[in-house]
Parts: sequence; C-alpha cells; structure tokens
Amino acid sequence: MIVTDNTGLARILETHRVIAMVGLSARADRPSNSVARYLMARGFTVIPVNPAASEILGQRCYASLHDIPAKIDMVDVFRKADDVPPIADAAIAIGAQSLWLQLGIINEAAAAKAAAAGLDVVMDRCPKIEYARLFG
Repeated sequence: MIVTDNTGLARILETHRVIAMVGLSARADRPSNSVARYLMARGFTVIPVNPAASEILGQRCYASLHDIPAKIDMVDVFRKADDVPPIADAAIAIGAQSLWLQLGIINEAAAAKAAAAGLDVVMDRCPKIEYARLFG
C-alpha cells in the first residue's frame, strides 16, 4: 500500500529495521551518508548498495539488492526517479517489506507495482526526517 499517514510511517519505522540503502554514498557530505549515519545511531541496520564501493560506514557494500545475503525489511532509494522501476522489481524479488523513495523521488508506476506486490511504499520523504518528527 502507498503510505502517507503518520500511523503508517511510524509502523514502518518501528518494524522495518534492516534497510538496504540503494545509492548510499561513501562521501560524508552527501545526504545519503548523513541519513545512514543517523539511522544507524538509532539502532537500524543499514546495508549499503553501491557497485562503486566495497565498504561504506564500516559496512560491507553490495552491488545490487540480489547480492545481499540478509533479509531486508526496507529498500531506501537514493537514485533518480527513472532508476526506480528495476529497484522496485528487485525489492519485490528479494521479499522486502517496504520501498522508501527519498525526498524528490516519485515514480507512480513503480510504486503501484510494489504496492500491488504487497510492499508498503513511501515516496518523496526521508526516513531520517520522519523518524525525528515522529519519535523525537
């Protein structure tokens, strides 16, 4: 389902604690890096997905969602909207529970497909901002 309400956002953030972050940058000045550090400091497991790196923030980095051996709760996307459809397909294929598209990222077709497959979908929001807003 497409999630836009506070109750749904809080449920996702409380229960989807293992996050594959697609497009996580190794550069500390990038928003993805800041979001990952924030979430890790609050007990989330963040698994970097970036084919250009082997390790980010002390975590092994994977080239694709299919390469991750762990169960993934949330796929958090830091890629442009046009890149989302194959990421959504991969999120469905690996059995993720949610697909979260960062601020400025909206892809209605990919969101509808993921939602139809049973994933919770959040678009144009940041889990760091929503966590701080909902949980302080």
